[in-house]
Amino acid sequence: MTRVVGILAVVLALYGLLMMSDPQARSLENHINLGRRIGEWGILTLGVGFVIITGGIDLSIGSVVCLSAVSFGLLLENGMNPYLATLLVLAGSALIGLFHGVLVARWNLQPFIVTLCGLFIYRGIAQLLTLVKFKELGLKFSQGWDTPGRILRDSSRDVGLPDKPVMEPFFFLQRGNLPLGDWLGLPEGLRGWFNLPMPLVLLLVLAVLTGVFLHMSVYGRRLYALGYNEQAARFAGIRTVRYKILSYVLCSTLAGLGGLIFLLKVRSAAPSNAGSWFELYAITGAVLGGFSLRGGEGMVIGILLGTSILPLLRSYVIFRGIPSDLEFTVIGTALLLGTIADEMLRRGPGKWLNSIKTWLAGGKSSGLSG
Repeated sequence: MTRVVGILAVVLALYGLLMMSDPQARSLENHINLGRRIGEWGILTLGVGFVIITGGIDLSIGSVVCLSAVSFGLLLENGMNPYLATLLVLAGSALIGLFHGVLVARWNLQPFIVTLCGLFIYRGIAQLLTLVKFKELGLKFSQGWDTPGRILRDSSRDVGLPDKPVMEPFFFLQRGNLPLGDWLGLPEGLRGWFNLPMPLVLLLVLAVLTGVFLHMSVYGRRLYALGYNEQAARFAGIRTVRYKILSYVLCSTLAGLGGLIFLLKVRSAAPSNAGSWFELYAITGAVLGGFSLRGGEGMVIGILLGTSILPLLRSYVIFRGIPSDLEFTVIGTALLLGTIADEMLRRGPGKWLNSIKTWLAGGKSSGLSG
């Protein structure tokens, strides 16, 4: 709980800095955009949280987002009912997670390698699904005048969404707001501040369900036990293989849902860059929220707070006029600081300071002896 309080303090400090950076940052529109972005990234962070709890990692999240968005758009272009297309895309995403889980839990392959391969494979499949000139593509490959990645990118097309009445509920899920202020009968000046963006509402609903599963059910406690000490969990009778597979299935399913929301937001997705770096945002949000990459630690409230840090940082970068090229530098620095903080909390401040003193003493003695 102490860690959550610390994360909350960081979020409040960043929010205060953002509010002081520019008058426009205090506008209702900016707050709605922040809430929408937190909802979009938070869903992915919830998914990767399941895997991190078990001591694993999933680097394929962004590519699963890309593949699910492209698949959803292609199914709709071919006249499929959007509700059926949604079920198929989510089922396909779950199968990807099942594939990852089997390779990691049954075959004992390293999750880093398995999901890194998935990062390349699923984006490549998305590009193959959108190829428009197969004959010309074969000619380019036979001539070998360019790299395969550029050939695929130049030969694929964007995937869009049809503007039909049946799609209105889906667009509302991304761009709409829950009229909580209207329901409460608040004054006109306050009403807009309580109308919550739907992606944020969806995240809160999923967070409640995830919190009940992880913190109030025997299944969630078994996931934590698996991440804390897999061998001890196995000796205690926990079917570690099943629970590890389950974590990857849940992660990829939520990534598939994130892909649908992404396409509903942009309405047109390019397979070459859709979902790019989303795995970075998700993993960083989880680590900043107190999820240890060693496994066995983390709370859902931490994910909500950790996910909030990145949009706040991003908005601060924009309003302060910092070059956008430095965005990833800021995110990488935040991830590094979060990892260092996790290590300090794990060892305790005393042990951390003793380690530094020992290292400094060793450096001085080696320098004197030389």
